Amino acid sequence: MNLTRRGLLATAGAAATAMTLPRRTGAQSFDFKPNQRYPDASVEILDPSFARHRLFSSSVEQLATGMRWAEGPVWFGDGRYVLVSDIPNNRIMRYDEANGGWGVFRQPSNFANGNARDRQGRLLSCEHLTRRVTRTEYDGKITVLADGFDGKRFNSPNDIVCKSDGSIWFTDPPFGIAGEWEGDKAAPELPHSVYRIAPDGKLGLITADLAGPNGLAFSPDEKKLYVVESRAQPNRVIWAYDVGADGSTVSNKTKFIDANGPGALDGFKVDTDGNLWCGWGSNGSPTAKPEDLDGVMVFNPFGKPIGFIRLPERCANLTFGGPKKNRLFMASCHSLYALYVEARGAV
Repeated sequence: MNLTRRGLLATAGAAATAMTLPRRTGAQSFDFKPNQRYPDASVEILDPSFARHRLFSSSVEQLATGMRWAEGPVWFGDGRYVLVSDIPNNRIMRYDEANGGWGVFRQPSNFANGNARDRQGRLLSCEHLTRRVTRTEYDGKITVLADGFDGKRFNSPNDIVCKSDGSIWFTDPPFGIAGEWEGDKAAPELPHSVYRIAPDGKLGLITADLAGPNGLAFSPDEKKLYVVESRAQPNRVIWAYDVGADGSTVSNKTKFIDANGPGALDGFKVDTDGNLWCGWGSNGSPTAKPEDLDGVMVFNPFGKPIGFIRLPERCANLTFGGPKKNRLFMASCHSLYALYVEARGAV
């Protein structure tokens, strides 16, 4: 009886501690006021087809703030939490959906950027500082999956996705070695590229024809690979590739989405209907108005913009989560936002 009571008290104490974790962990913290009325005016319908994805009684929520540059969110349904990279602060943060807890998951993180899960549920991370792709084992140990190609070091692995066959695909632009903010400044040794790690661990080059490859994802049937070219000129674009029957090659590079001017693409996810939910913001041009561009742009399977989720900060990346995979978690500059939608993530 005493042991049971002691156990219950310990559990209650742990829950109380989690409930009081600070949600503000840096100088960039700021107040956010959610929309008071439904439907939330920040969720905009650009095409009638998006209306069915907007929930009338759901609004954008700020879950946590205080990061310097939030990236790479990934959902862990078995633990009901989201991990988010805070790259310049050299840490990965954790938000617990069950109790609202917010705190550091890992520090140092080697300036980790993109994160994903493999088919066994283990954490996959792209690390800028070490210029490698790693896997976190169940016991917390780190396994290096790849750190270079053809005898040369990667630039700075950026975003990552795991295909249903267990292969791991990732982009390798030079953003993390361009200065001292998100890693260590260094000279690139390899072209900007997209790579694939086969289930047996063999590394292969997918393409080296993109300037600043960034976010990537597969269509629901995995017959298409989408990749953001974040240094394309004159506009940022998403390219679509046909995935070969062997599942390890791509062909037929086709321009799928053009940001068309001041907008810029970053990380994105695909829902079960084939829509692309894309981190969106300014490309930095003098004519761009960030306050009009910050948020998430939604494109249908034909590349047409159908919806926009307006945020007070630029959204770098996002993921679907929650018990029904219908809660959109948006990593945006200093904060993590969330919105329930009538859509489900494809992976």
